[in-house]
Amino acid sequence: MNAPQAIIEKFQLSDGREITIETGKLAKQANGAVVVRMGGTMLLATVVASKDAKPGVDFLPLTVDYREKFYSAGKIPGNFFRREARPSDEEILTMRLVDRVLRPLFPSDFHAEVQVMISLISYDKECMPESLAGLAASAAIAITDIPFNGPMSEVTVARIDGKLVVNPSMENLAKADLNIMVGATKDSIVMVEGEMEEISEQEMIEAIKFAHEEIKVQVAAQERLAERVGKSLPKREYTHEDHNEEIREKVWAATYDKVLDIAKTPSAKEERHDNFQAVLADFLTQYSEEELVTVTPYAKIYFHDVEKEAMRQMILNDKIRLDGRSPETIRPIWSEVDYLPGAHGSAIFTRGETQSLTAVTLGSVKDANMVDTVAINYDQKFFLHYNFPPFSTGEARPLRGTSRREVGHGNLAQRALAKMIPTENPYTIRIVSDILESNGSSSMATVCAGTLALMDAGVQISKPVSGIAMGLVTDPKSGKFTVLSDILGDEDHLGDMDFKVTGTADGITACQMDIKVEGLSMDIMEKALIQAKDGRLHILNELLKTLDAPRPDVKPHAPKMEVLEISKDFIGAIIGPGGKIIQQMQKDFETVIAIEEIGEIGRIEISGVSRENINATIAAINEICFVPVVGSVYNGKVVKVMDFGAFVAIAKGTEGLLHISEIEWARLDKVPYNEGDMVEVKFMGYDDRKKMKLSRKVLLDRPAREERPARDDRPRDDRPQGDRPQHRQDKPQNGGGHNPENNG
Repeated sequence: MNAPQAIIEKFQLSDGREITIETGKLAKQANGAVVVRMGGTMLLATVVASKDAKPGVDFLPLTVDYREKFYSAGKIPGNFFRREARPSDEEILTMRLVDRVLRPLFPSDFHAEVQVMISLISYDKECMPESLAGLAASAAIAITDIPFNGPMSEVTVARIDGKLVVNPSMENLAKADLNIMVGATKDSIVMVEGEMEEISEQEMIEAIKFAHEEIKVQVAAQERLAERVGKSLPKREYTHEDHNEEIREKVWAATYDKVLDIAKTPSAKEERHDNFQAVLADFLTQYSEEELVTVTPYAKIYFHDVEKEAMRQMILNDKIRLDGRSPETIRPIWSEVDYLPGAHGSAIFTRGETQSLTAVTLGSVKDANMVDTVAINYDQKFFLHYNFPPFSTGEARPLRGTSRREVGHGNLAQRALAKMIPTENPYTIRIVSDILESNGSSSMATVCAGTLALMDAGVQISKPVSGIAMGLVTDPKSGKFTVLSDILGDEDHLGDMDFKVTGTADGITACQMDIKVEGLSMDIMEKALIQAKDGRLHILNELLKTLDAPRPDVKPHAPKMEVLEISKDFIGAIIGPGGKIIQQMQKDFETVIAIEEIGEIGRIEISGVSRENINATIAAINEICFVPVVGSVYNGKVVKVMDFGAFVAIAKGTEGLLHISEIEWARLDKVPYNEGDMVEVKFMGYDDRKKMKLSRKVLLDRPAREERPARDDRPRDDRPQGDRPQHRQDKPQNGGGHNPENNG
């Protein structure tokens, strides 16, 4: 049987590199399947959608999975089972990036279950797979009859040496001062996420525009592929929602004004929710119990539309928000540091009805987070974990492990703060943010609390960072729009944009944007960024009222740390046979010693609560690694006395000869030391036999030379007899001339 003929579409990035999309060869029982290839990196994406929605489902049950096969890079998983297990944080983050662009592009009334699966099946280190995941997912859907308002694509944009580049390699990305992922259709930006090194708002807009131009080319390639497959149009028919226009009209007529009045009255989240529900309950009292079975589901749907429209019109026309604020106003803020006595650093940050309790823990290199994926393998020394318990929103639900949302929000806060950790920081730093209340961006509260907790812990961050969530309400008919600063949960849910921005006083460090409407102009986006800057700076000023700079030192109970660098030749001597020496030092001095070999250098981290014990550990290591420096002076101990000198130990296991002639300037007949005496000596180098030479006399003042007799200028024959040299008569006078009697 011959292999099926694949349909292949190609296009080029702006730098000339080629990407291919292939279908028709693999996974033919899926509704859609494509292989996207760039260089040696290949992704297989499949999509399957149920024909009908399950009863009672009024949302889109979309699942996006992204998995990296270790065989793609010729690797075997390092876990116990030696197979791919639960997804890594990096895989979850890629899933979220794809999901956030796909989800708003499905019709709002389409409720059939959809599963998109993306697998990395071949990896080339020059081509990052996450940059292709969105393209692969969208292409798989584009060649099906699944209703979809795409295609879309995603690209990574980086700025390296001042130049914007698309889909860089991992090696080049490490040099970038801007790194964002942008998702878009040919007409609209849908998603932006990334990190930056304090860039301006205008620089960010330029990067987004650059990304959109690249995406338009990729969308066009998907459209060509769909036409060749014959699936561009029409899409499948579906009926996933029933509507009752009579009930819709009654709900709007009876509740809109009441809801608008409640919306215009500032209130807390729970109070507002209860008041809205009271309006709905009052409307339903006109129906009998039998009628309520039919009416209630419709009434809830239409009442939600009433709430959304009332809030939006109030904001657009009256510039008043649900809690009474103007569009630019930030909710009241209070914060506190050093709240947890047992933590190495802690802070509470509260903004309105959103609260984060954040703690910092300082550790050694042994505490680093091990990141092991197909593409990367390293020890992460700064990481942030974000927890969102159900009580923070007044809910009662079981905990089911770390959610994708928690991973994503934690990663955003981590990227916001990471650039502010100095490169010379010796600690492994873990931040944990527990969200205790939530009504509005808790990830931005985490950034603010994280800044305070780091400074409270004595971590010398470069600059403090704050964050803010921006919203947007638009009216396509009138062209009106209002940008909202520090949005509430309802404004996020009912609005058109959720745009989180973090930064220092000097620029943006991270962002995450989800846009829910098509055709958002760059002018609106730029206004949102400028307004976000004003909000960020206001929040930053509030933070600095609580703590304006990092504490000069870590807490008394926090580990202190020193870092030594030695020749790697000494690593074995420090560890000792079976780890005996290093383990004994850790036990004796109550410290933690971690050794890492970097090229020809051994990097040693010594951590402990007591600085005295750390210094004692350093002294013990220096004894083992001691290398004498020529010209240095040492206080040595006499270990052996000989007639010709004394052997002096200037360090443990390092001794040299102090010759008798090097003890004093005057001539000595006997070495004036006993074993155990301490003597200060200078290391003079090595002799021809590579033995150490020590000297004491060079440290002493040299005595003045004795004056010699005046020179006698008289002729030799006129000198007294005693002044003349005497010669033995039996020895030749000519410096060893021969004796004639010995001539043979």
